[in-house]
Amino acid sequence: MSQINELPITALQFYATASYPCSYLPMQTARSQVATPSHLVHSDLYGDLVNAGFRRSGLFTYRPYCDHCAACVATRIPVDQFIPNRSQIRARKKHAGMQVQVLNLEYHDAHYMLYRNYQEQRHEGGDMNRDDREQYTRFLLQSRVNSRLVEFRDGPKDTEPGRLRMVSIIDILESGISSVYTFYDAQVPNASYGTYSILWQIEQVKQLKRPYLYLGYFIQESKKMSYKVNFQPIEGLIHGQWQPILPR
Repeated sequence: MSQINELPITALQFYATASYPCSYLPMQTARSQVATPSHLVHSDLYGDLVNAGFRRSGLFTYRPYCDHCAACVATRIPVDQFIPNRSQIRARKKHAGMQVQVLNLEYHDAHYMLYRNYQEQRHEGGDMNRDDREQYTRFLLQSRVNSRLVEFRDGPKDTEPGRLRMVSIIDILESGISSVYTFYDAQVPNASYGTYSILWQIEQVKQLKRPYLYLGYFIQESKKMSYKVNFQPIEGLIHGQWQPILPR
């Protein structure tokens, strides 16, 4: 057990987990630092924790706490400075006609099936592609903070809803939005759903008149995570200070 003395969060304790296989770097082990008790992590405290590099998975708030590795860097986009590149502009135009609906966290069979298909396509061989409904619910649909589920569908066809293509889970903070998780139809050729989701979230932060979109961890050596540096400018929490991350 350890206290984080630099944070103004005196009611919380911070526990380091046992080692477990790293999800992003092969042949590596990882540990996390978890804020407890979880029922005290309300919206204000959660915002402070996110700004200190923490993330949320269901009811658990954590950050990497590995013994011999510092590859995970928390990231945020200062939205008023963001300038989309050419491929991001194309993605925005390509998917601009999507239907978007913001919902409370709630279970839908169609969302769960899209999640399962996404995991099988993008994370073959990993633990996530075996998540049952209960695990899916614990991971994405449980929250004690201000969370929303965002549903993206194809453009309208007569009066019928378009086909479900993507779902994003986001947390609303005083300083912006934290992007928790996005899953989408990975079988659509030439789609740019993930990029479009981030661009949509950037616009939502601007509409809220708040400064940052928090994008989770950037890992230079991981292809799954390295795409985040394409959204410039982007900042990383390095040695306790937010500073620019430049593409290599």
